Amino acid sequence: MNEENQSSVLEFILLGVTGQKKQENFFFILFLFIYPITVTGNLLIILAIHADSRLHNPMYFFLANLSFVDIFFSSVSIPKMLINHLLGSKTISFEGCLTQMYFMISLGNTDSYILAAMAYDRAVAISRPLHYVTIISPRSCVLLVVGSWVVANANALPHTLLTARLSFCGNNKVANFYCDITPLLKLSCSDIHFNVKMMYLGVGVFSVPLLCIIISYIHVFSTVLRVPSTKGVLKAFSTCGSHLTVVSLYYGTVMGMYFRPLTSYSLKDAVITVMYMAVTPMLNPFIYSLRNRDMKAALYKLFSKKISSQPV
Repeated sequence: MNEENQSSVLEFILLGVTGQKKQENFFFILFLFIYPITVTGNLLIILAIHADSRLHNPMYFFLANLSFVDIFFSSVSIPKMLINHLLGSKTISFEGCLTQMYFMISLGNTDSYILAAMAYDRAVAISRPLHYVTIISPRSCVLLVVGSWVVANANALPHTLLTARLSFCGNNKVANFYCDITPLLKLSCSDIHFNVKMMYLGVGVFSVPLLCIIISYIHVFSTVLRVPSTKGVLKAFSTCGSHLTVVSLYYGTVMGMYFRPLTSYSLKDAVITVMYMAVTPMLNPFIYSLRNRDMKAALYKLFSKKISSQPV
């Protein structure tokens, strides 16, 4: 089999979430509802944090960056899916497919590392409150966020380059509504053993922030359980509850998708990707705002300012 750098396939066909027209119409309406809410909700979180000086601290700095990533994470695939549905087309160019795959991997990884940074922030705040300002300094916050972007892009680049070297000779139907690495590898007529090994190595890299989150919360829980005051315990858990909810939603669906053999992947698994790629970024602003008194106050202040600035 010829394994040239060039591929005989010039474009791919995105089969959608289910491949069934009636069901695809439902998912089109669902995404048409989800995407504006996702962008608006996360943008409001960023604006509220920027506008309220009381929220200029590490926890909300990480939250603003998480919202920023979520906006772009959803924007990589959903607009393309909506446009294709409206035009009655399911195609995406070979270059466009690889670009989409690159950003999905890099932004997904960035999300996970920022979630780990948020867990570390909470662990230090609860277990080492006297040293919090020293450990979680503005410089440390910037380094954690920049490091998240660097590591995430470093993880996405080799997967994209290795996939670009593969040959796609016949079947060009991607079993998903966007270009994901798993269905692309299944379509290739090249030897993909090295790609698969690299993919599982990437899963290992992706697991590092999850391990950091687990270790951080072990410190949190061990500290909280030594607190004699019930009020103190409830306050500690309230600051972590929103983050734990987001982590559970995100990693629960990601693990169900990627922490298993490549051969078990099929079109029905595209439904799982809807959860972590579209639903979770939409829910994050609601989870953090509805369970956070300071966030609700900042949003109320933001809306009040907008209303008062309107001309009578």
